[in-house]
Amino acid sequence: MADQPKPLMPHATATWLVDNTGLSFEQIAEFCGLHILEVQAMADDLAGSKYTGRDPVHAGELTQDEIEKGQADSEYRLKMQRAPVAVSRTKGPRYTPVSKRQDKPDGIAWILRNHPEISDAQIGKLIGTTRNTIGAIRERSHWNIQNIQPKDPVTLGLCSQRELDAVVAKAAKNLPVDDDAAPAPSGGTGSDREKLIEELRAERDANEKAAAEAAQEAEAAAWLEAKRAAEETGETGEPTDV
Repeated sequence: MADQPKPLMPHATATWLVDNTGLSFEQIAEFCGLHILEVQAMADDLAGSKYTGRDPVHAGELTQDEIEKGQADSEYRLKMQRAPVAVSRTKGPRYTPVSKRQDKPDGIAWILRNHPEISDAQIGKLIGTTRNTIGAIRERSHWNIQNIQPKDPVTLGLCSQRELDAVVAKAAKNLPVDDDAAPAPSGGTGSDREKLIEELRAERDANEKAAAEAAQEAEAAAWLEAKRAAEETGETGEPTDV
């Protein structure tokens, strides 16, 4: 059997199963994706961290029937009833760990130097900073300007490469294009304007592709949510429209 998804909170789920079922440590460890010694430590109250039990039956990840099958046969492998839905943060300001916050000025300086077309609002959303900070670094009036060294925000862990590329592509689409620019001399390798247009087209295509992929992912998530809602209300047919 192929590996199945693990509970959303494996340690808390294992704690609940240890306290409320007669399942073996091996069964619990395998279902939760933990080492058997971790489960043993929970049962003996030797674990370094104490977890509040999480009921997988209530969460819909396991059925009581599965638990009973496992209790009757120690060799039985518990089957996940419903895979947990990953929780993602989609709204609100970007959270940056304390250990990374001191790197923000370096990331801002790198963007200002390498991508001046990106607006302050876009930088603020990408890095998770304020316009005042961006303005201070741009005008070199920041209190720590002497120690700020431009560094790639992706390398610093302040954003992903995909997020940075998306912002660059969006900013590039707003660049003015001079349609009256003189053509390149004959025999040349092409004007800078033509190269810029080709780059903008490539970036626009990449951005449109990313948007299409995001729409497909959203549609799939909506279909899955509708299917689960139907299961919870007792309907057996699969949703046909999202």
